[in-house]
Amino acid sequence: MDLTTILIIAILVFPALLFWIFRDAGVQPWKALIPVYNYFEWNRIIDKPWWWLLLMLVPFINLFMIMLMLVETAKCYGKFKLGEQALAVLVPYGYLPYLGISEKEKYLQLTDRIRPKKTVAREWIDAIIFAVVAASIIRIFMVEAYTIPTSSMEKSLLVGDFLFVSKLSYGPKNPQTPIAFPFVHHTLPLTKYTKSYSEIIHLPYYRFPGFGKVKRNDVVVFNYPDGDTVALKMQNQSYYGLVRELGHDRVWSDKYNFGDIVSRPVDKRENYIKRCLAIPGDTLEIRDQKVFVNSRQADIPENSQFKYIVVTDGNPISKRVIEKLDITEQIDMTEQGDYVLTLTSEGVEKIKSLPNVKEVRPVIQPKGYWMPYIFPFDSAHAWNVDNFGPLYIPKAGVTVELTTKNLPLYSRIIEAYELNKLEVKDGVILINGKAATSYTFKLNYYWMMGDNRHNSADSRFWGFVPEDHIVGKAVFVWLSLDSNKPLLGGKIRWNKLFRGVH
Repeated sequence: MDLTTILIIAILVFPALLFWIFRDAGVQPWKALIPVYNYFEWNRIIDKPWWWLLLMLVPFINLFMIMLMLVETAKCYGKFKLGEQALAVLVPYGYLPYLGISEKEKYLQLTDRIRPKKTVAREWIDAIIFAVVAASIIRIFMVEAYTIPTSSMEKSLLVGDFLFVSKLSYGPKNPQTPIAFPFVHHTLPLTKYTKSYSEIIHLPYYRFPGFGKVKRNDVVVFNYPDGDTVALKMQNQSYYGLVRELGHDRVWSDKYNFGDIVSRPVDKRENYIKRCLAIPGDTLEIRDQKVFVNSRQADIPENSQFKYIVVTDGNPISKRVIEKLDITEQIDMTEQGDYVLTLTSEGVEKIKSLPNVKEVRPVIQPKGYWMPYIFPFDSAHAWNVDNFGPLYIPKAGVTVELTTKNLPLYSRIIEAYELNKLEVKDGVILINGKAATSYTFKLNYYWMMGDNRHNSADSRFWGFVPEDHIVGKAVFVWLSLDSNKPLLGGKIRWNKLFRGVH
């Protein structure tokens, strides 16, 4: 029996706890034991309108409604203090039966429920608590606001875009670290490094049912897989990349430059946004910048960008032309004095038409040229950003053969994501102390890449995205601000407002 089934059963039979309260209210107690009908009677006891029952049919909203009904039930016994109502919500399995059974507690009929006058402070406290709880439920289970911080998705999504991310598209995750300061991610406001959550309670990963699954070409928000460990003074860089480049001892000992090294649970790792190029079970390969999935060329996003060398006749490209072509990435120069520009396919055609441009050619790292900072960081897999793979994207339940050659592809999955002890001794692969020639994956994995292909820290740099890291689907941009312009001088990109994410 999965957790969803258990939750549904728990919600249906929950009013059985109100057996004695039904009795006190003059309702036959056995009615508390009848699923669905018990909610009708419960709603009548607390004297709430019929549409409260309709809201009980809405996933996640129903949890909030149950909290409200618990508070109203406590009021039936004259419990109007904040602490008493908190008990009804936090420990209903003990507190509500106590109210019904205890001879000290007296049930109040509707005509006797005199609501005490609240102080201004209490009114504000109640309003704030209600707003925080309601907003938290929406943010955790339904929709969350997100801001594009980098240009990795340029021009599809721009730095300064404010968008909504749907948690319902793939099903919301349960909060794995539920004790946390509301509306912030991993760091407390007005502090640099103080964490905003406590790991006293850590819940196992579970995803509620959603409207669908992650599909190829979806724009997805996810928790940064390499973010399980962070150097606090260099949070925008991969800790593992720093260790590969500088060494473990240097990173851990140099507190002045790197700060403390901390770990973070999955749901408190940085949020990244990329396009899903491959799903579990796919085989991905990049050939001269073209992505192939299962040997077929993948669709090229309309606004994807690459770097090009632009050769001129010696006359410079004017700033006005650069702005007209909407070139927002850094402009570099080669040793020969040629431009290196980041362009869309449309931008390539436009710049070719300039009278002072003699040639436009793509910047492509040749096949076999190894970039050591490209996944899996092993010379046996001499891959780079433009020529990569082929690589199998793991699917839950599928078994792959393990050799010392392909182990670097899946070692992080085996150790970090699926929590096994991995060793190699005398050429023999040991998983949890036992020799292994194969491995069966427990989770599904995805391959994410930015549309700005030459300026995107994506799966090519850190590998697979586990399914428990998936946050939601980017669906709608509601505001777009250009940080390079003043507020009253065109900061708002009016032509980029209220657009869907494709």
